[in-house]
Amino acid sequence: MKITLFTSNKNRHNYLINLLSEVSDELYVIQECGTIFPGIVPGHYQVSSIIKKYFENVNNAQSHLFGNSYVNNKKKNIKILPIISGDLNQCSMNLLSDFLKSDVYVVFGSSYIKGELVDFLVKQKAINIHAGVSPYYRGTDCNFWALYDDNPHLVGTTIHLISKGLDSGPMLYHAMSNLKSNPFEYTMSTIKSAFHSIAERIKDGSIFTIKPVFQDKIKEVRYSKKSEFSEELVKEYFEKKIDLNSKKFDNSLLKEPFFLNN
Repeated sequence: MKITLFTSNKNRHNYLINLLSEVSDELYVIQECGTIFPGIVPGHYQVSSIIKKYFENVNNAQSHLFGNSYVNNKKKNIKILPIISGDLNQCSMNLLSDFLKSDVYVVFGSSYIKGELVDFLVKQKAINIHAGVSPYYRGTDCNFWALYDDNPHLVGTTIHLISKGLDSGPMLYHAMSNLKSNPFEYTMSTIKSAFHSIAERIKDGSIFTIKPVFQDKIKEVRYSKKSEFSEELVKEYFEKKIDLNSKKFDNSLLKEPFFLNN
């Protein structure tokens, strides 16, 4: 089986690359590279001490759950096209042609895909891993916002078919976690849950038998934008007393949830 993955370059993304290489004969990776020092290096987020502190917590949680993940260069079935974050939509279909001949397409952590490429991926029923529980939380930093809104039961990931709209494609299932050790590890563990569930379901073929369900936009709690993630807001987040068990999971709010327990 051939798999193409559109992803980024942090530990969790490399972990997913290695994981999918175990369930594919050939893995083609388009890897967008951005800073691994948000809050320090100018980019998508403000440069500030409080933003730096937030992402230090994110990186610590990531290292704890995924280790210091590097792409396994001993695996001969991995082919990578590294590009700068934001360049994906400048790439022609011809340039990407070797990466567009797969049986399965997975998207996690890429920039917003537009144009002819997204049309192609929609036709191929590409699978997107959204770090947030749709349709309740869409946009960016969704699990941060779920905790900020005191909705820890809506921290998770959504595995859905890609669409032209952001995080709006038909849902396959939700991946959740019971690892409620601290807020940062809790949110990161839901991503690990998504990774392992999708790898297992690609391997046994069950991912192709799940009936997609269209999202009910009436249920949307928040559609968040990157610009809203400000220094003042993060300071307020740190001052909150977040209780990860304040609300119990309600499976009626989720689609066929997969739970990571260890």
